[in-house]
Amino acid sequence: MQPQFKKEFIERYRKLTDWKEFREACTKRLKRSIRVNTIKISPEKLIKRLEEKGYKLTQVPFYKEGFYVEGEKMDIGNLPEHSLGYFYVQEAASMIPPLILGPEKNEFILDMAAAPGSKTTQLSALMENTGIIVANDYKYQRLKPLEINLQRCGCKNVLVTISKGHKIRNMQFDKILLEAPSSGTGGIAKSLRTLEIYNTDMIKKLAIEQKRLILTAYSLLKPKGILVYSTCSIEPHEDEAVINHLLKNTYAKLEKIEIKSLKSSEPVLEFENENYSSEIKKCLRIWPQDNNTEGFFVAKIIKP
Repeated sequence: MQPQFKKEFIERYRKLTDWKEFREACTKRLKRSIRVNTIKISPEKLIKRLEEKGYKLTQVPFYKEGFYVEGEKMDIGNLPEHSLGYFYVQEAASMIPPLILGPEKNEFILDMAAAPGSKTTQLSALMENTGIIVANDYKYQRLKPLEINLQRCGCKNVLVTISKGHKIRNMQFDKILLEAPSSGTGGIAKSLRTLEIYNTDMIKKLAIEQKRLILTAYSLLKPKGILVYSTCSIEPHEDEAVINHLLKNTYAKLEKIEIKSLKSSEPVLEFENENYSSEIKKCLRIWPQDNNTEGFFVAKIIKP
């Protein structure tokens, strides 16, 4: 089924990127990818097991525990190894925010919008199951898949909480991951429903909440703490404008993001008569056509 792009969507995205390349990327099937759960198994042992079952895997260039599933054999999520928590089926670009956050052993971490748990389980593995991760989400029905994935992956350093993100109080974290609820416009190839529900009023409402969440997250950081803000949206109002809002209202500093073997595009510094700080050039903007992944935006924020 070919995506049906609304007129307002086409006009908007022609201003932002090469429309032909973007449209083509949105019609391609995303490469299936997995992340090895090193809490339970090494990449070498898992690859050997999967290759013996006829799966062909190639390395995700920018993440050493990430692998693309090549060829026609795609039902990898049905394997016993998946049920045992040896790997997580996770889109390659989705692996980037925890990598940028760089959690270390024994740190106190907040995953502010955690469900269904792909990034929480990744953080846990990066921390070698040490320290404490507070995995928060705001809807009760979203906690069940989160808890199932945490149990499946053997994550013992995670405390699950339920709260609206902007209401979290009285804690100070070493590092925070805020994968903000968004329009998901970077993932059209994965879900055509994104186009069906798309409208600019929705984008504006989401941006209001995202700005509120990022200010709360920043307030919860310890001095010298790190906040990674990310979305699977490629809307400037959900990305650069949110970071610009934080810079205007706090003393936050941005750290430049550079990842070898990952192609990225220039962040947007002007859109619809709004100008954003030149500091935002340090953020990471990935269009779907850059790496044949989901589109993503990531910012690394330091609290002085």
